[in-house]
Amino acid sequence: MRFQAENGGKILGLLLFFLLSSVSCDKEQNSIIPYVPVSISLNLNIYNELSVPGNSIFLPGPGFAGIIVYCEMPGSYTAYDAACTYEISPTCRVVNDGVQGTCSCCGSQFILMGGGYPTKGPAAKPLQQYHTSVVNGSLRIYN
Repeated sequence: MRFQAENGGKILGLLLFFLLSSVSCDKEQNSIIPYVPVSISLNLNIYNELSVPGNSIFLPGPGFAGIIVYCEMPGSYTAYDAACTYEISPTCRVVNDGVQGTCSCCGSQFILMGGGYPTKGPAAKPLQQYHTSVVNGSLRIYN
């Protein structure tokens, strides 16, 4: 009886270890886009176009190929790296047009609403997403 309890405890401990290690993996570490530290704030009073749902803007500079910010609804924003997940080059950027983005090199199209998933290939993976938060009229974008 003691032998079974010890083995059960080991199995439970092993399962707990695997569960915790899989939960602790950071999303950005598994990305195919090279990691670049990002921590910027935008004054939403200056970026008026982001007050309209369905609008998007491009920010050159931060991230691997710049950042696309998309307004889902007032006060709710999504930020993506503008690097195409097929070309993976800072010069092959996704050009945003409202709710859609198109790679300037391979022509892959991505829908910016709901996760940046490709709608037309050859890209098969969604755009690299950054964290966002809104505090006192300022949009913070970070990884």
